[in-house]
Amino acid sequence: MAALQYYDVILKPVLTEKSMNAMADKKYTFLVNPEANKTQIKEAVEKMFEGTKVAKVNTLNADGKRKRRGMIVGYTAKTKKAIVQLTEDSKDIEIFQGL
Repeated sequence: MAALQYYDVILKPVLTEKSMNAMADKKYTFLVNPEANKTQIKEAVEKMFEGTKVAKVNTLNADGKRKRRGMIVGYTAKTKKAIVQLTEDSKDIEIFQGL
């Protein structure tokens, strides 16, 4: 497997009611590559969004859900979420403004 670049780490933001409420505390939730670690996620956020400083990163892995189509049973893809806490003096992330 090739090394992950910073633009391969963050896949998309998670826009739920719970994640929107956490933005008041400068916590942002992203869907990330399942093979990315906390250090790579921190570097990717700081490089992709100018002026941000990450205080800490919490990650969680979600296994794929079991799905059936007739007699065939399969699983959806595994996902990984990252909750990124920014420092107090850090700038906010612009993509979440106005939502």
